[in-house]
Amino acid sequence: MQRIHTIDSHTGGEPTRIVIEGGPDLGQGPLRDRVRRFREQHDHVRAAIINEPRGSDVLVGGLIVPPHQTDCDIGVIFFNNTGYLSMCGHGTIGLMVTLAWQNRISAGICRIDTPVGVVEAELLDHHTVRLQNVPSWRYRTGVVVDVPGHGPVTGDIAWGGNWFFLVGDHGQNLSAGNSAALTAFGLRIRAALEAADITGANNELIDHIEMFGAPQHADSSCRNFVLCPGGAWDRSPCGTGTSARLACLAADNRLQPGETWHQESIIGSVFAGSWQPSEDTAEHAQGPVIIPSITGSAWVTAENHLLLDETDPFRYGLPTG
Repeated sequence: MQRIHTIDSHTGGEPTRIVIEGGPDLGQGPLRDRVRRFREQHDHVRAAIINEPRGSDVLVGGLIVPPHQTDCDIGVIFFNNTGYLSMCGHGTIGLMVTLAWQNRISAGICRIDTPVGVVEAELLDHHTVRLQNVPSWRYRTGVVVDVPGHGPVTGDIAWGGNWFFLVGDHGQNLSAGNSAALTAFGLRIRAALEAADITGANNELIDHIEMFGAPQHADSSCRNFVLCPGGAWDRSPCGTGTSARLACLAADNRLQPGETWHQESIIGSVFAGSWQPSEDTAEHAQGPVIIPSITGSAWVTAENHLLLDETDPFRYGLPTG
């Protein structure tokens, strides 16, 4: 019987499951290398943690690992129902609140090693975290893709820790009651991008689709819908998606350094975002490279010991193919 100790939380409605004990030993080295080992040697453990019957498509997991960067306090690898995430903003907020719930950290800054670089997260209280994300930037603007059954859709391609295609002129109703139609439309956009060979920098896959529009709350700046890899939609305003949006706003000179942007999800949860110039550069960046700051709240919802019984034919999750 294999036991995996996990703690669950939600950030703005989006669930995170952090592996505390019993996860795979990925050895040492840069986290990019350890993600590869996770994928090639232990992917069945990812499936057991995330997929049914123990999890669901919307759940995001995080494996705590020793950091490779010597100036970091902790390392983390995030994963979902179909694979591995470069970074996860809501998951990092959930990680910090989980560590605080365990009394492993107190109020202050924690440096976190991720596969795409170091992020800083500051615990403001037991539920609130301010995340300083990896350098983010807009790669291309005014990109047109023909979506079958709909016609041309114009959007921006931006990096916020993951690759995003951001669309404002979509004609969709951004409400939770319309999530099925939004998901279907987002999947069609993503398929059209792949068919047209439209990618992020260095031919990297654009695996997140973000549609944005007018907010419903008077104190919010914008409402968004984010479709994640694997076909699930983000219940939170999405940390990396908000970072990508901030990069586009900065590129369009619509948000100045230090100004606050309140990003609202389709269920009404809100992240506060702002940006500062980065010293980093990015080839082909259209606009400044920025350091996004995202503030959000999370709550611990459960502590579990997942049991993987060797006699259980579905101990590594239900088939997804």
